[in-house]
Parts: sequence; C-alpha cells; structure tokens
Amino acid sequence: MGLFIFIFTVFFQILSLPLQFLELVGIYRYYKKFFPYLLFKIADTYNRKMHAHKKDLFSNLSQFSSPGGSLLLLEIGCGNGANFEFYPASCRIICTDPNPNFDKYLHSAFAKNSHLKFDSFVVTPGESLKGIADGSVDVVVCTLVLCSVRNTKAVLKEVRRVLKRGGAFFFMEHVIADPSTWVHAFQHVLQPLWYYFGDGCELTRATWKELEEAEFSELKLRHIQAPLMPLIKPHVIGYAVK
Repeated sequence: MGLFIFIFTVFFQILSLPLQFLELVGIYRYYKKFFPYLLFKIADTYNRKMHAHKKDLFSNLSQFSSPGGSLLLLEIGCGNGANFEFYPASCRIICTDPNPNFDKYLHSAFAKNSHLKFDSFVVTPGESLKGIADGSVDVVVCTLVLCSVRNTKAVLKEVRRVLKRGGAFFFMEHVIADPSTWVHAFQHVLQPLWYYFGDGCELTRATWKELEEAEFSELKLRHIQAPLMPLIKPHVIGYAVK
C-alpha cells in the first residue's frame, strides 16, 4: 500500500501543477469568489445527511449561557450559516471567516433564521480572532474548518483565549482514516487536487490529537463514520470546556 500511495500521490501532484501555477500568479484567488456559492450548494446535502449528528451536538448549547440566559456564540469559518438552524432562540452570533465573499450568504441565512440575533461579521482567519476580547464569548463553534486552517494549534489557542472560563468549544470535523484502510490511502493520493478544489481543505489531518493537547479542562470527543462519501466519512465530533 505504501508504494501505491507514493506512486499515485506523485501522479496527482503532477496533475495539480497547473493549479499551483494559477495560485502562484494570483489567478486562483478568483476561485475564492466562486467557492462560497459552491459551498452554499453543498451545505444543504451535508446538513440533510448530518442532521441527526448536528442536532445532538448542539442540543446542550444553552447550558453554557451567561447568567440571565443570554448566549454569545462565536462561529469560526461560519461560511454560509449552515449551522444557524441548530442554535437556540435569541442566541447572539459573531461570525468570522477569512473569505469576505460569504457576506451576502450570511445575511440571507440570518433572514431565514429570525430566532437568532446577528452581532457582527469579522473577516479574519481563525488563527487571529482580531477584535474579539479575551474571555468574552460563551461558546465557540467550528465545523469543517480545522481541515483547512493553516495552524490548528494557533486556532485552538485563540479559542481558549476568547472563551469565558467554563465556556465551551463545539466542533465537527472530517479527519484522516485508519491507516489500515484503503480510504486512508486514497486520502493521501487525492490530497494534492483536493486541496485546491476544497480551498485549502486537507483530508489527512488527525485533528483529534491537537484537541487532546489543547489544555481544555474537559474534552468530550467521539469518532464517527459519517453517512458521506468515503474520503470524508471519518469524523470527530464533540465539545471541549475551558
């Protein structure tokens, strides 16, 4: 299997050379304008297949509300608001994403989810949550984002910084498959092309390791096989408490 991975990974790296060139000369940035539309189309299918898992994951958000019942939630990589339907009524949301082209989709999502309160949209990567004060939010949410950030440890450090003591970080991420499987092999083989079509997404991350090392006081993490295409079936899901 090792030789198979090496040969075909090299093959797909060669296939990705035109995409690498487009990124080098700056043309790839135009794909980032199209990506929000693509994600908008994909999100409905993902939500439908993962509805039960998302509903279960976010079922206890309210227990992390501030005294008085208010809940200030920060979503990293909010995209087009695919998680909004699962948030409790009157939840106030700060949205962050490094791609400013998600803005119009977010406003559309809030219009469809009138039970929520929009706070702000901050164009920033998860590694630098600029403008978000230390210990200021009750909950941070991050789904299908840690696969594409540049530095997972830096993101988790920022999450701990902005969370109130006793606040929680909710996550749902696809991860690398078991090394003994063919899915694991194909994740490595297809990664060079997947990276560009997924706007930086990586199939080969063992995200649970960074979560286990992030110094949260409590970590509730489960490995599941999601009802999705084989390459992204392996998921980790859960929450961590500061």
